[in-house]
Amino acid sequence: MSSSEPLAGDIIEQLVGRDADLARISGFFARSGSGRSLLLSGDPGVGKTALLQAVGRSAAANGVRVLRIAGVQFEADLSYAALNQAFLPLRDTVQTLDELHRQALSAALGFGAGPPPERLVVCNAALEVLRRAAEQQPVLVIVDDLPWVDRASAAVFGFISRRLSGTGISFLAALRTGTDSFFESGGLPSYELPPLDAESATHLVKTRFPLLPHHVQQRVLTTAQGNPLALLEIPRALGDHSPAALEGLPAVLPLGQRLQSLFVSRVRQLPEKTQDMLLLAALNGGGDVGVLCAAAREMGGHADLENLIPAERDHLVRVDHASHRLVFRHPLIQSAVVEATTSSRRRSAHHALARVLDRQLESRAWHLGQATLDPDDHVSELLEEAARRILNRGDAVAAIAALTRAAELSPHDADRARRLAEAAYIGAEATGALRSASKLLEDARQADPERAGSLYAAAVTVHLLLSGDGDVTTAHRLLVGAIEQDSRGYDANSAELVDAMHLLLLLCIYGAREDFWSPFHELLARLRPEPPALLSVLGQLYSDPARTGQPTLRQLEQICDAAVRETDPAQIVRIGTGAVYTDRLPLLREASRRVLRQGREGGPARRHLGVLFHLALDAYYSGTWQEVVELADEGLALCESSGYSFFSWYFYYSKGLATASSGDVDTAHALADQMTDWASPRGLHAIVQYADHVRALAHIAAGDFEEALRCAESISPAGRLAQYAQAAVWVFFDLVEAAMSTGRRSEAASHVRAVLASDVENLSPRLALLAAGARAVAAEDDATAEQLFQQVLAGADTGEWPFDRARIQLARGERLRRAGSVTACTGPLEAALGTFRRLDSRPWAERAARELRATGVSAPGPAEGPQAEGPLTELTPREYEIAELAARGLTNKQIAEKFFISHRTVGAHLYQIYPKLGITSRGALRDALSARQHRPAPPRAGNDGG
Repeated sequence: MSSSEPLAGDIIEQLVGRDADLARISGFFARSGSGRSLLLSGDPGVGKTALLQAVGRSAAANGVRVLRIAGVQFEADLSYAALNQAFLPLRDTVQTLDELHRQALSAALGFGAGPPPERLVVCNAALEVLRRAAEQQPVLVIVDDLPWVDRASAAVFGFISRRLSGTGISFLAALRTGTDSFFESGGLPSYELPPLDAESATHLVKTRFPLLPHHVQQRVLTTAQGNPLALLEIPRALGDHSPAALEGLPAVLPLGQRLQSLFVSRVRQLPEKTQDMLLLAALNGGGDVGVLCAAAREMGGHADLENLIPAERDHLVRVDHASHRLVFRHPLIQSAVVEATTSSRRRSAHHALARVLDRQLESRAWHLGQATLDPDDHVSELLEEAARRILNRGDAVAAIAALTRAAELSPHDADRARRLAEAAYIGAEATGALRSASKLLEDARQADPERAGSLYAAAVTVHLLLSGDGDVTTAHRLLVGAIEQDSRGYDANSAELVDAMHLLLLLCIYGAREDFWSPFHELLARLRPEPPALLSVLGQLYSDPARTGQPTLRQLEQICDAAVRETDPAQIVRIGTGAVYTDRLPLLREASRRVLRQGREGGPARRHLGVLFHLALDAYYSGTWQEVVELADEGLALCESSGYSFFSWYFYYSKGLATASSGDVDTAHALADQMTDWASPRGLHAIVQYADHVRALAHIAAGDFEEALRCAESISPAGRLAQYAQAAVWVFFDLVEAAMSTGRRSEAASHVRAVLASDVENLSPRLALLAAGARAVAAEDDATAEQLFQQVLAGADTGEWPFDRARIQLARGERLRRAGSVTACTGPLEAALGTFRRLDSRPWAERAARELRATGVSAPGPAEGPQAEGPLTELTPREYEIAELAARGLTNKQIAEKFFISHRTVGAHLYQIYPKLGITSRGALRDALSARQHRPAPPRAGNDGG
């Protein structure tokens, strides 16, 4: 579209007072050059649909291919229904995609069979189809009534709308002001369509209703306040426009819901066959005219496009001949059509649509569900199967709706209770809809009191307990009892039983007590034919991480390697749980980012929270602490909005680690206190231990090693790695450093012996680094300590964990200086100082600088020190990825989208990257990276940073 391409004259004549709005929208797309998105908002009836039509017709008249989509209230629970509208005209282009993307998009759109597609694949496939279409002619995608677009389609449109730069595709969508939708609109340009000005409103009323008396015109204008729909509909509602008839106007003119009733009366004046066609269209979301005609014939008699002429003449609908779809002029009309019919007629229409759509399982199941009154085994089974498919796509809300309707139509009480309990479980476990979950659970108990002890019912009760004031002991006792009483015979193939065991595992982790873990291991051993691999691994790993054997770790490695192909968000989060204490979270970054994207596009909140926590921990140990804070803040906001307040501790903890490490000790202590105050009364001992981890780090940052030692020993005392305290494997270096700093060498040595006697070193290279570092810190004599320090720092590359490595470098430098090796200590101290400054770890940077000053050496400034060859300038893996992308020409915003971070974080990374590479601008990145790749590695000096 271009501002030099005028909108067709007949369009402008139909739209009174919208010249400036049309010019503004046309100019917006013209300025972009290629590819831009705009959200059009406004009050109901303000004319958004008419404006979209005008823009679309103008674009089509100028050679642009226009794809029109209308969000439909009655299709809001049908995944990809709106996307199907958009891509029907592009079906041939879909077939040109490669096999992976063609199959995924075809399955999503109902063009073909196949397994549930991964949403990200569908998004990429849809974008590629539009790009190919745009190679032939420019494409404009217009979406009306965005809040009524189904969740899955909204996610795809959100994905597409942010990736149009450099394409011939434009995106224009409309939504009512103040309405929520599944579409993530943040960051997209928007324009709110204002009411008509007084002059235009007066012109519209006088032109359309010339016989209306002046005082009535003024009342209409005052009441309508420039709303075009009200300006047109209120005079029609008044009927006879003669002065006598209008002498006594009502105190309040018809408006709001009364406008909808006016539409109902207009619909009822139409011929019966026309009403049937409109009813089918309303129940099917407008839809393909061919489908509507076929369904109308199923309802009885001949049906064709001529039946729609009366509705078109009354400006209720229009037929888009390009896409062969019927479009309602306003959503109120669609609702009115449904209200204008009897319930029996609506059921007949649903039956007809189900027969016509017999190859589309989800649509057929939904229509049959709406058409059926009496309990029906077949229909309830279809709905349950549709719910499974929907849930596998990550649309938990639609799955709950399908299961709930399946329960309502279940002939047997046991089936009804089972389906209601499962719907409640999905609501509590995946979406955070705890109030509705509680109501569904109560309905399940009333349907079949004997099912009150079902596993799903018990799991829902546990979630309700944890999210309220219940304690973990009660929750654990309830769930163990439910599993023991379950009638499945410990069948490891039962999804309900496995889900319950995973929930029990979490309770054991949170409780951190032997009497919690013993029943878990007993129940796990009863599963037949054998426990699921992941559940078994997690049970062994979390009950005693310090003594996890090699077979378990090899099994976990295989599970993590397979995660790249995993599509189930719940399974990805569970695998991530296993990756936490073994530092394998980097292996799950891509899978976690897929789930993160789904969550930000409206996917299950529980999965969204899980990957946010895992990505935040990964970012902390990778040294990208600003990213930790951003992810934690996103998680806290989501906890509040979703109802999952229980999981707020995830983000207090990760944010607490980052703030303590950067020196904001007050914030770190406040976050730790929030964790303790909330967790202690509930018996959540593990969370209290995580809070003590934050406190220990904050005390070390403040130089208070006595308090740091106290906090570390509250997790696990010196000389022992407590069996059920997972945090013990993360604080042993803090404990050893604090013990040595307070003159307790024997406690430090005792703890090192405990660490070396355990399997901690086998858990991950990072923990092996810290174990070796702790051994060097606690060494009795300086010569032994130096030998151990050199061994650990000269070993395998440990740059992936910059903070941990720098702490060991600092400890080495401090020991050397105290031993009088002034020259030898300079290298490790400068190396540590450079890393701490890059991380913005102020307390540790000050410690390193203070040690350097004590040697008589001036601490180098932030931009000083060794250049590209030296240890100060080593890029972290994340920094290298960002540098490469920036060297290719990507903007900060584009890089941020790839890593799910803010553009400000990217800028902070680049600020640290430039001095490491010895450059001062973005333009020098390509040459600097190329030079580093071809430069021989420098030899390591015995007294450098390792």
